[in-house]
Amino acid sequence: MNDHEPDIAERKMQFLFALRSRGVTDKRVLTAMERIDRGPFVRGYFAARAYEDTPLPIACGQTISQPSVVGLMTQALQVSARDKVLEVGTGSGYQAAILSQLARRVYTVDRHKRLVVEAATVFRDLDLTNITALTADGSFGLPDQAPFDRILVTAAAEDPPGPLLAQLKIGGIMVLPVGQSDAVQSLIRVTRHEGGFDYDELRPVRFVPLLEGLGRDG
Repeated sequence: MNDHEPDIAERKMQFLFALRSRGVTDKRVLTAMERIDRGPFVRGYFAARAYEDTPLPIACGQTISQPSVVGLMTQALQVSARDKVLEVGTGSGYQAAILSQLARRVYTVDRHKRLVVEAATVFRDLDLTNITALTADGSFGLPDQAPFDRILVTAAAEDPPGPLLAQLKIGGIMVLPVGQSDAVQSLIRVTRHEGGFDYDELRPVRFVPLLEGLGRDG
């Protein structure tokens, strides 16, 4: 055992305690977040802060979300083992990796090709074989694979995008931040029924805006 291992074990314990103290109580979600190490998804200068409950910068001007927010969004999504999930906004890949522990299949899309390539490399390294990562304009969803049991959006739109609502199964759930990009947004849970959609406001959040088109590297 090297000198760093007890330190990392302690930081991981504190990490899980922070999740619980901020409202992540679903045992399946906590187990998934214990199993998926955030470390490989945080590179370079900020790698030493991987186990802090804070958002951190990643490439392409994006961020890796605060772990407690990842946990709360995952918990709100109520993923079951048979679900097919769409994630819009791959980013570092951390959220998709958590979802891969809970769902049958995860499709994750991002407008930045570099992020998709880097995330796919980590997925391979961790042997996460039920994730498909694609470069695409997430505001249009993924029509070829629709409908989805669950949809998670990790960028803020002024309103839930119509194409994503259309790609949600009857009985399906979508969780996304809604609001102006320069103001505090609300995390919303949308549930689709035969007759329409129910909307539940969960908590204030702050995410990067959902943009149409591909990134310059896309």
